[in-house]
Order: sequence, then structure tokens, then C-alpha cells
Amino acid sequence: MKNTFGSAVSLTIFGESHGPAIGAVLDGLAAGLAVDPAYLALRMDRRRARGDGLSTARTEPDEIEFLSGVYNGRTTGTAVTLALRNTNTRSGDYAKTAALLRPGHADYTAFAKYEGWQDARGGGHFSGRLTAAAVAAGALCEHVLQTLGVRVYTHIAECAGIADAPLSSAAGLVLPEPEPGHFALLDPAREAPMQAAIRAAGADGDSVGGVLETIVTGVPAGVGEPWFDSVESELAHLMFSMPAVKGIEFGAGFALARMRGSEANDAFRMRGGRIVTATNRNGGINGGITNGMPLVFRTVLKPTPSIYKQQHTVDYMAREDASLQIAGRHDPCIVPRAAVVQNSLVAFGILDLLTVRYGTLAQKHGLPQPE
Repeated sequence: MKNTFGSAVSLTIFGESHGPAIGAVLDGLAAGLAVDPAYLALRMDRRRARGDGLSTARTEPDEIEFLSGVYNGRTTGTAVTLALRNTNTRSGDYAKTAALLRPGHADYTAFAKYEGWQDARGGGHFSGRLTAAAVAAGALCEHVLQTLGVRVYTHIAECAGIADAPLSSAAGLVLPEPEPGHFALLDPAREAPMQAAIRAAGADGDSVGGVLETIVTGVPAGVGEPWFDSVESELAHLMFSMPAVKGIEFGAGFALARMRGSEANDAFRMRGGRIVTATNRNGGINGGITNGMPLVFRTVLKPTPSIYKQQHTVDYMAREDASLQIAGRHDPCIVPRAAVVQNSLVAFGILDLLTVRYGTLAQKHGLPQPE
């Protein structure tokens, strides 16, 4: 079981949903980087469940405990180990249905792989609970990126069939940060109908999914490797590590299949002494390498598989067909809370790519200026 990803900067995720704690190990950060508790707390708050009918009733304080790698508010240059204690578990909710495979979950595949030795409580290591550790580690990376002039921004492009304003409408790329407790949207007026659709699905014992869109600005041209370590490869690998992600597209994505080459190509031009492209249908990437334009991609998140409707399944202990009515506390839609998860994992991936290209000291001393 491999829980580590990254080249120059690596991220390891550990823990289970109902274990004592979850956490992360972040290795490859330069020494002397500032660790801002208020900044980290803000990012953790964006993922936090509110128990308000829009998210699970399981609320956790998610206070980050640094076990190594941080001293006097700065990174030491050694591995940063952080933990988040699980304080609000109800394992008994899963006891009566422990032998019943939950459709859409990893219950069956985990059983097939680990021969029954996995911790299945609350989904165990496969639970969305572990994304809290990814947010904590990614927030450290995002804070470093901000000092380098790189910004990562993720908004809810669509939720329950309701679309946000398109990214092209963000005049001058003015990307508003969401207010605490609110959705990450370019048009805040879309939040009310999204919330209504989520509540309606939850009231029916069901769930909904959506689309997240991320834009990354400030990454110089020339970052990434051809073939297996391309920018798309690394980011896609990280995105598919998020529970519920089932698809990804860069730039114009699948719409490129309906274009001619004359439409799909991004023409080059000079602007202010820099080489830019007139359009960005390729999402800021050519040949797996950044071209200096904003990186743009979208992910598809399926509806939360934990629903309260009765479902057909199998009792894997008795080896017979069965019906399932789940209990427990679950999100009718994970998309609003997943926005910061995606943002955080992208920040980690971009910092890894930049460190491969420019070295660890660039994290502290800055990126080279474009010619």
C-alpha cells in the first residue's frame, strides 16, 4: 500500500477515519519557511463540516499538531509531521451493517485487497476524513507558493446541475476568496440555489455531485517533464487521489474533440515583452510543460455514495444477496468542502514541480524572473 507521492517534495497520508488520529508527512520543504497558524486555520475551516444539512453532522476541531519539522514558527528543513486528532467518532453506527458492502464505496475492493484485515469503521483509510490531512499539508505548500507569486484558486463550477459564472467572466482574473462558511464561487448569487438543491437531495435521502475548476497563475514557462512526469500527469494523479473524483479535463478538455486544429491551437503573440498565447484552450500546458499561461482544469466529483435510501448489495460474510439501509453521518454533497481539498493538493503538486525545476532553495529565495 503506497501512501506517498511526490519527487522533490513528497507527501505521505496516514490514519483511519475512526482511529486515534490522521495526519501527513511533508518532506522536501526548505528550512526557514514561515508557518502561519492563522492561515492554516482558515484553510482547515473551509473544509470543516457545519452539521447544517449541507454537510455531515460529524464535526471535528481539526487543530493541527506539529510533531516534527517546525520550530519557533519556521520549518527546520527536516520532514514536517502533522496530526489531527479524531474526537467525534461513532463506530457503532457501522456495526450492524459491517458485513454489507456499501455500493459506491471501497468496502468490497478493500476486502479483496487486504483479505479482511482493513479497518472498515467509517470507511477507514478510504474515508474522506483523510482529506483533512491533505488540506493541512497543502496549506503549508500554498502559503509558500503565495510568497513566490503563484496563486491557486478553485471554485465550484457546477453543483447539482447549477453552474457558477464561467471563469472567463472573472474580469482581470479577480478571483474572490469565499467568506467563512460560504461556497467558493465566482458569483455568490449561485450559492442559494445550490444549497437548496443539496438540501432537497438530502431530505430525499439522496446526494448530488458536481464539478470543481482550478486555475493556477504565476507559474513560469518550462516547468514539468515530458511523458510520465508531465504537469497533467502529476496533477491528474493527485486529483484522482481525492475520493469521488471520476474525471478531469485540462483547458477546453473534451470540447477539443469537436474543434478543428485551427480552433484548438493557441496562437502565440508578444505582450509587454513576454511570449503569451491569444487563447488558452490547452490550459497553459504544451508537451506536458507549462507555457507561462494560467493552468486551468476541471474535475468531476460523483454524488456522495453514502445515501439513506435502501439499496441492493451483498453480505460478503454470508455470501448472499442482501439489502442495505445505512446509518451514520454523511454529506449530501461533498463538492463545497472538496474545493479546498483540490486547491490544497494542487498547491502541493505545483510546489513539487517547481522544486524539481528550480531546487529547494527557490522555495525561500524566489523563482527566476521571466526574460
